[in-house]
Formats: sequence, structure tokens, C-alpha cells
Amino acid sequence: MGESSGSVSVDIETISLGGKEHIIQTGHGSVSVAVFGDLDKPALVTYPDIALNHMSCFQGLFFCPEAASLLLHNFCIYHINPPGHELGAAPISSDVPAPSVDDLADQIAEVLDFFGLSAVMCLGVAAGAYILTLFAMRYRERVIGLMLVSPLCKAPSWTEWLYNKVMSNLLYFYGMCGVVKEGLLQRYFSKEVRGSVHVHESDIVQACRRLLDERQSTNVLRFLQSINGRRDLSEGLKKLQCRTLIFVGENSPFHAEALHMTSKLDRRYSALVEVQACGSVVTEEQPHAMLIPMEYFLMNYGLYRPCQFTGSPRSPLSPSCISPELLSPESMGLKLKPIKTRVSRSLNKNIFLGECRYK
Repeated sequence: MGESSGSVSVDIETISLGGKEHIIQTGHGSVSVAVFGDLDKPALVTYPDIALNHMSCFQGLFFCPEAASLLLHNFCIYHINPPGHELGAAPISSDVPAPSVDDLADQIAEVLDFFGLSAVMCLGVAAGAYILTLFAMRYRERVIGLMLVSPLCKAPSWTEWLYNKVMSNLLYFYGMCGVVKEGLLQRYFSKEVRGSVHVHESDIVQACRRLLDERQSTNVLRFLQSINGRRDLSEGLKKLQCRTLIFVGENSPFHAEALHMTSKLDRRYSALVEVQACGSVVTEEQPHAMLIPMEYFLMNYGLYRPCQFTGSPRSPLSPSCISPELLSPESMGLKLKPIKTRVSRSLNKNIFLGECRYK
């Protein structure tokens, strides 16, 4: 297990849209954590994709009334932003080397230590899903469950590595220019919502474009460099001791990687939800598609939407709360369907994955 290093302290606390934002100093630099909800409830930690923060990556999900009632009724939310990705962040000095993915995972452990959190539920998107998966592998006893959206788990292919290097050079020399923004929007959203010559782009894309203008390009560059140096986690996935629910957009550039990750996880503890006509950031593009799978997933921890019970949701999210049958596609109400994975050419058989398709 990885060990956290350095001291943790709060420099600044501000109120941000109903939550309290903490700027916390860790052994791997400062990090912004926006906290929403009742501190006495179990903790849900979120981590966004590259160039996004909790506002631009998760507000669609939390603005969906049913999903918000499910999550906020059962959890206190701890939105961890990548270093320098919070609103109003200053540029991080170029003299400070970019953190490794291991540093970012250890940083999460330090944040949990600061808030006195022993074990948490996790929700991450794309690069953020990779960081949380790595955290779960390094600190197994501290993660109760993983909800991953269009996750990464392999080392970057040569194509992705080269593309990220080009993006890094553009960020370094030109900042958050038009080409970089278009590349990021293609990463996040499906073509349907990005629009075309004849169809105007959707409101969520316009809002994301404006939020990207506020990012410090040097800070985005650092996170991109960290993710571009990631390693393959495939071999360690079966050793995960927590349940895992994976969402992936049908049109996500990480669709094949999500299928690969699902094939490597223990099928007794994992399930896949494929969202049709959607890009990577399902939390923004089609958050309603996440509601029912999350409900089934959380029922296994004794957690429900408020209309379903009258008691207080004070579940400690401990293994004693988990039903004996554990998580399986059947227990989540998902149909088993044989689909062809793209793990390798030598693997020429169908693997059964719990799959739920949303239109």
C-alpha cells in the first residue's frame, strides 16, 4: 500500500455555491476540495477529467433532481479538483515538476486523513476514474465502492501519447487556444451535442467552453502530463476488494478501454452500463441514465432514495451492510448479454458482461 507523505493543512476556506471549499496543503502540493452536505453522513469522493473541475464535470448529475436526492440524501460529497483546476486558481510554478499519477493517488489519501475519513465511495470520470482506481489499488481498505465513468485503465497507446504531446505543446506555447478547446470537447461529448455546421451546439457544450476559458493552461498541462505518463493497471484489477459500477458513453473515445477494464474485473463485483448516443462525460451529457443503475448499486450498501424509506441514512458502508449475493449484473437488474471485447486478437471468444443500454 502507498504511504502518504508531508503535512496537511487548510490555507483557505471559502463558500462555493452552497458548499465549503477547502484549499489543503499536502505533501504533493495544494488541492481544492469542495464539500457539500452533512459531514456525519458517509463520504462520496469525486474526481473529474482533464481540464474539468467539480462544476464542469458533475453539476449536470447533481442538477438532476432524482440523482441529487439519491446522492445528497445518503452522502456528504467531497469534490476533489485536480491541482490548479478550481475556479480562480493561480498558475502553478513551472519550477515545480508535474506530479505522477501515484502522487495524485497519495494526495487523495492525505485529503481523507485531513477530513478524518477512513473509507469512502468514489465517483470519477475518465482521467479522474483512473486516479481513483489507482487510489483503490494502493489503499484498498479505504475504498468501499467505485463508480467510474468512461474510465481509463491502460497505459496510453502510441496514438494517444502522441496526441497528448501535441496538446501539451499547444498548451505550453498558445495556452487554452481554440484547437485545444475543440480537442477537449471532442474528448468529453458526442457529436450530437457538439453540433455541426447545420446544428448549433448544445447548452452544456457552450457552458463547458466558457469554463475551459477560465482554466490556467499551465495547470491543465501538468495534469495532462501526469495522465500521459500513466501505467497499465489491468493486471491488478481482479485484486480490487470493492464493487465497481462502470458507465461508458457509446461514442466515448474510451469505449473500448471501458470494455477492456470490465473484462479484467471480477464479474461477481462489477457491472457495465453502456449509454447510447453519449460521449465520455455521461455526468453532464446524460446524467439521467445513471440514476437507476446507481440506485441498484447503492441498495447493496443499504442506501436508498429518500422516498423509499423513513429512517436516517446513517449506513457506515461497511462490509457487514453488504448482502450475501454481492454485486452481480443480475442483482442490479441488468441483463446479461454476450458482447465481443477488443482485449486482444488472440482472445476470440465472447465474454459475458452486465450491460444496460440507454437510448
